[in-house]
Amino acid sequence: MKAVVCGSFAYDNILNFEGNFGDHLIESELNNINVSFLCSNMRREFGGCAGNIIYNLVSIGADAISLGTMGSDANQYIEWMKKNKINTEYIKIINESYTAQAYITTDNQANQITTFHPGAMQYADQVKIPTDQTISLGLISPDGRDGMIQHAKQLIEMNVPYVFDPGQGMPMFNKEELEFFTSNASWIIMNDYEFKMYCEITSFTVSNIVQNDKILIITDGDKGSNIFKGKSSLSISTPKIESPKDPTGCGDAYRAGLVYGIMKNMSLEAIGELSSALGALKVQSFGTQNHTINNDIKKLL
Repeated sequence: MKAVVCGSFAYDNILNFEGNFGDHLIESELNNINVSFLCSNMRREFGGCAGNIIYNLVSIGADAISLGTMGSDANQYIEWMKKNKINTEYIKIINESYTAQAYITTDNQANQITTFHPGAMQYADQVKIPTDQTISLGLISPDGRDGMIQHAKQLIEMNVPYVFDPGQGMPMFNKEELEFFTSNASWIIMNDYEFKMYCEITSFTVSNIVQNDKILIITDGDKGSNIFKGKSSLSISTPKIESPKDPTGCGDAYRAGLVYGIMKNMSLEAIGELSSALGALKVQSFGTQNHTINNDIKKLL
């Protein structure tokens, strides 16, 4: 069983703010913000949803490929992927653009503010999913708007089941478009905030989504995650980490566990445990692609 991960590739510029965002915001002036957060350090990391997810999938031995777009500054990222034995065949270089860039600022309460330039990601619709009948599972993660729609339609035409992960791309879509993604997906995954936004746009509830044997996963950071199927639900706890370093990319690590678990026909509980463990492993490292798989993870595979 081979999976295809459709989504963004980006350079993540990660900044750490030693205070609390809330201490610098005036509630009555939120429509007139003029604030600066002084960050003592910054790192540039390899990121993007597809980049992070495929890094984790390959690290745990999954048969998976990723596709998407990068810009004229892609060489360093491509070399990194090759070093980590990640297939780059379906990465298209858009020479007229930069690779997508994210500026992610995290405060000491793990709150994050992200500014994102899509760059080459806007041309994701130029990359096609291979139709050689080797793909048996797809993941639609945040990417260029047209690319997400096109790749979902391709998977539907190929009769390949897919996971829908709207993530921070949620505001790009209206109610009808979100309903299209959801109605055709076999699995839907969002974090708690994204799910609340999704419900506001669509007026859907959990019971609406899990009809016809669909599975919904809602993650909530260190509070764990919930998996819904039919009229049943399963709560998965997050392993406790004494000294978390960086939450950026934990959700993508979780999604890699989900894809792997589906590919291996694991139980929902086993999928949740593996996914949560991958997220917890990632939080112990700075950046989104700097952690290595340990024996605790290998026992869950």
